[in-house]
Amino acid sequence: MVSKNTVCLWYDGTALEAAKFYAETFPDSAVTAVHHAPGDYPDGKQGDVLTVEFTVMGIPCLGLNGGSAFKHNEAFSFQVATDDQAETDRLWNAIVQNGGKESACGWCKDKWGLSWQITPRALTAAITDSDQAAAKRAFEAMMDMGKIDIAAIETARRG
Repeated sequence: MVSKNTVCLWYDGTALEAAKFYAETFPDSAVTAVHHAPGDYPDGKQGDVLTVEFTVMGIPCLGLNGGSAFKHNEAFSFQVATDDQAETDRLWNAIVQNGGKESACGWCKDKWGLSWQITPRALTAAITDSDQAAAKRAFEAMMDMGKIDIAAIETARRG
């Protein structure tokens, strides 16, 4: 049964591949249903995978094989709070080394163009520190990073 509120993500024939990758990479994620087209449609034929129901870290999603008309962009992203450098590295590397692309400040894109913020909890704590000078130092350190380096953030925070 489809959740009352589901994130619908558009893919160009690769919704099942993407959903399987997310299910293998992120905890509390799974492919829950695959639906085939009951008839031909503009970007596919009867029997092709039309939609894929899946969860990403507990968030219900629907992958739609809608064709190439619409592309993912940075206006939508998943933000993943990580607990330590090992988890940060594992998730970042899984995305980037599977055809993805690095970006700035903890952002990266997967090979389907979907944006991810791999955000250590330590970073969030540092840039929201009540000591404004410490928060600014941590923020400025983050601005020069791709993948977040927690040790460097903590060093900057301490001054």
